[in-house]
Amino acid sequence: MQRPSNIHHIQSISQLVRILGLPAPLHPLIALLDYNNIPIEMFPKGEKISLDFYKISFKPTFKGQIKYGQGYYDFEEGGLAFLKPKQVVIPPEDTENYEGAVLYFHPDFIRNYPLGNTINQYGFFSYNVSEALFLSAKEKEIIAGLFASIANELNTNIDKFSQDVLVSQIELLLNYSNRFYDRQFITRKAVNHDILTSLDKLLSDYFEKENSLKDGLPSVKYVSTQLNLSQRYLSDMLRSLTGLNTQQYIQSAIIEKAKEKLSTTNLSVSEIAYELGFEHPQSFSKLFKTKTQFSPLEYRQSFN
Repeated sequence: MQRPSNIHHIQSISQLVRILGLPAPLHPLIALLDYNNIPIEMFPKGEKISLDFYKISFKPTFKGQIKYGQGYYDFEEGGLAFLKPKQVVIPPEDTENYEGAVLYFHPDFIRNYPLGNTINQYGFFSYNVSEALFLSAKEKEIIAGLFASIANELNTNIDKFSQDVLVSQIELLLNYSNRFYDRQFITRKAVNHDILTSLDKLLSDYFEKENSLKDGLPSVKYVSTQLNLSQRYLSDMLRSLTGLNTQQYIQSAIIEKAKEKLSTTNLSVSEIAYELGFEHPQSFSKLFKTKTQFSPLEYRQSFN
């Protein structure tokens, strides 16, 4: 017998507002709600919730310290958090400062528009809640204006242009979010430097402790879990700061370790490949040649 799921699965926006005891949305595939009107206690504390639609939360202020990776920092100007369909979330236990607005829209609302094909390119929908976008005062004004424009359009009589306008407004909101996230990666250099330092140490320890002999090559999932960051956030942050995504950054570390072994030991190419975590020496040689333009033997011979 199949065990009952402990996840509260919500399939439609209409179902959600019905559960919350709110009036039916003017459009069944999109809704903008005020957190002050949402009875959060409708969902028991600790209950897991899964939505079949997108969610963008706009909080005008954050109070106290906000978790960011493995650290914390203060930021009171507010921010945005994003959720894609099927992600599982748990409502916050502290609802005292639970204010702001939330935009819900179903994938079907954008399906016949270019945004329906490109929305997966907005990586922040795969970030953790702790990796929210924190806004400056000026940025908050822009986002607040966009939310106000969406609210105004939703409160206008729906006509044949309504969906076109709303999809354009959503896309504009996402594009601004992309810009502001890039700013966040750049301006939070201290935090990001700590993350890079932790990543470098993590990879160094991985090879020094010979984890690769047992577990194989370090994976994107492994390093992101160890750093307490989502895979997509870590990759986007690294790309912004170094030009490399996480997989490429790991490969760069592997090549540097291989160069060290080739130049300072008498291990064979096959032995080095296995020590680094490759199942087949040919895979190691191919990667090394791709990244350095030399075969491992050619690289070694250059030191003789």
